[in-house]
Amino acid sequence: MTSHANRPAAGQATGFASLLAGDEPGEPRLKLAVQRSGRLTDDTLELLRSIGLEFESYGQRLFSHCRNFPLSILYGRDDDIPEYVALGTVDLGIVGRNLLHEENVAVEELMPLGFGYCSLIVAVLRDAPYQEPAELLAAKVATSYPGSARRYFAGLGGSPEIITLSGSVEVAPSLGLADAVVELTATGSTLMLNDLRPIATVLESEAVLAAHPDALADPVRRASIDRLLLRIRAVRAAKRYKYLMMNAPEAALPAIRAVVPGLKAPTIVPLADPGWVAVHTAIEEDAFWESIERLRAAGATEILVSSLEKLML
Repeated sequence: MTSHANRPAAGQATGFASLLAGDEPGEPRLKLAVQRSGRLTDDTLELLRSIGLEFESYGQRLFSHCRNFPLSILYGRDDDIPEYVALGTVDLGIVGRNLLHEENVAVEELMPLGFGYCSLIVAVLRDAPYQEPAELLAAKVATSYPGSARRYFAGLGGSPEIITLSGSVEVAPSLGLADAVVELTATGSTLMLNDLRPIATVLESEAVLAAHPDALADPVRRASIDRLLLRIRAVRAAKRYKYLMMNAPEAALPAIRAVVPGLKAPTIVPLADPGWVAVHTAIEEDAFWESIERLRAAGATEILVSSLEKLML
């Protein structure tokens, strides 16, 4: 496990656990750590509110209790969250997979959450001779993810010199500090600005919900965790689908069914006009426009499209 400055001490972790407890008689609260301020914060809070949780998150709060669910929330530094979960200071954490991988902690990844997408990549200067990471086994590699970098190159059978930097890692090759970098990128724009090109991907990352194994093994806490997972799945599923209502001649039904079988089969409702039906179904967002074009070609008319708020699969 990588050692970082400002890592929460055992006493501090115990203090957090005491503050977060807030249990009402017969109703132990789950404890969830989330990023206090950063690229995951807004999406995390939006997700928690979209699953019906009521809590305060303004100002400089370090923690808050949900008013309508047995859950307390700790607002912390993103790179502290893996350790909070691993130590059992909290039961759950919402954190980037890249940080769980870096800290190499014994926690359970329960679910990807669909935001905070990024990649941990190996990159070199655009005119550098290196074409693959195996050529860097005796080189200098700058990174803010030393644990991940060491394990990655160890898996390739080597151990380059790892130079740990806390910021501006991408400039290291241009300054002559390193031959390559192992760094996080979301769009690749910072790599281009520093004349770098990626040659390998160490890890694909996004925000995930992680749990301490003891929380999953405890029946009471597991029941509350399962309730949260049900809600999150419903919200995530709703984002993947659009609800469609359309009118069509009965003769077009075979062609329409071929386009939109829906979650199972489309709902068919006879209309007052002889030979016409209303078709209700759901289609995946990724195939939306292609499906609409095929439906119109099949004979569907008056197509009404609605967003879904929740979808229980």
